[in-house]
Amino acid sequence: MRILVVHNRYASAQPSGENKVVDQEIELLRAAGHHVELFERRSDTIAARSLPGKVAVPLLVPWNPAVRSELAARLRAERPDVVHVHNVFPLLSPAVIAACADAGVPAVATLHNYTQICPPGTLQRDGKPCTECVGASPLPAVRHGCYRNSRLATVPLAVSLSVNRRRWWTGVERFFCISAAQREVLVAAGMPAERLAVKHNFVPEPEERRAGDGEHLLYLGRLAEAKGVRLLMAAWDELAADGGVGVPLVIAGTGPLEPEVTAWAAGRDDVRYVGLYDTAECRKALARSVAVVAPSTWLEAFGLVVVEAMAAGVPAVAAGHGAFVELVEDGVTGLLHRPGDAASLASRIRRIAVDRDRNREMGRAARSRYEQGFSPTVGLDRLVEGYRTAIAVRAGDGNGPSPAGGTETGARGGDTRTGRDGGS
Repeated sequence: MRILVVHNRYASAQPSGENKVVDQEIELLRAAGHHVELFERRSDTIAARSLPGKVAVPLLVPWNPAVRSELAARLRAERPDVVHVHNVFPLLSPAVIAACADAGVPAVATLHNYTQICPPGTLQRDGKPCTECVGASPLPAVRHGCYRNSRLATVPLAVSLSVNRRRWWTGVERFFCISAAQREVLVAAGMPAERLAVKHNFVPEPEERRAGDGEHLLYLGRLAEAKGVRLLMAAWDELAADGGVGVPLVIAGTGPLEPEVTAWAAGRDDVRYVGLYDTAECRKALARSVAVVAPSTWLEAFGLVVVEAMAAGVPAVAAGHGAFVELVEDGVTGLLHRPGDAASLASRIRRIAVDRDRNREMGRAARSRYEQGFSPTVGLDRLVEGYRTAIAVRAGDGNGPSPAGGTETGARGGDTRTGRDGGS
């Protein structure tokens, strides 16, 4: 197949699950013999723009006419079989969908978050679930300044959602939801169910897997309120006051709460804040973990770090909502805690850290779960099947698999790691 991947890369200064997923899928497809090209913009380039150029960026969020022209011309020249759209914020815009229509090339799109129904894509406000804009006008998001706590910054996202909703929903032949939980939310919000398929993110086979019991608990991801970082600190303080769990907590990542995390960890023997790990360091940290902790307070559409842990034979402690309910079989491949409840989180961390025999059993079960549902082989099959369905739909052949069934949905289970600012 000839595939053109469209992606606006998030800033490199922060971890991005979406960037990682895009790179891994491209590598997987090329290794299987498919011809894959990339049409991209990089958010890193914004800093080098002139002042007028920076001021113009918000105007490009709802619509970038230059991108439409450039992409349509490239599509006519290269004639790919399918276009795979990932993130279009802030420099590409939904104009990429119009370009696909202009050139008559079928489009699929991976939904890494909830931007189709919520301007910031998190379904959260002030640390709590919020659906005020779902199925209605996005004006509440502007009123509350839901993106970066700024009304002005939220306006372009709200405008884009309002004016481009129908373009997305009719111009994309196949949407890839990264969990069944995400699909349920989107269908309930009015998105066309027949175009929504569940295609979980895959994780490459890790170079290292856990060999012993592990050396630490690990939080790996963006340091943000929605990721449950403050909740984790509160739970850890509770554990420390009761004597600890015998291993330290390692926190790896960066984000708006970095100063708070740095101050909290300073001078403690039971906590190590290590900053932003590169890919190799992430793999090593995962393979040496007793468990990973994913206490997100928002409804994660996937949860990439949990599956990366599964691949390494490591169980997880995760919030009992969103995609985590699919990923983590409570008591079998990890433990689920009550969302937003520090005492519940502390209890689950203690259980998974103290009972080493049970922990080893859960690690083996997690690895088996990875092999069945999230390996590269499974990921490739689901990608290619989704592409073929989109091509058939555009050609007028309605015989593709149903959006909620067939091998594209696969086994029960399902990153974004960082939401609007960086991924799956």
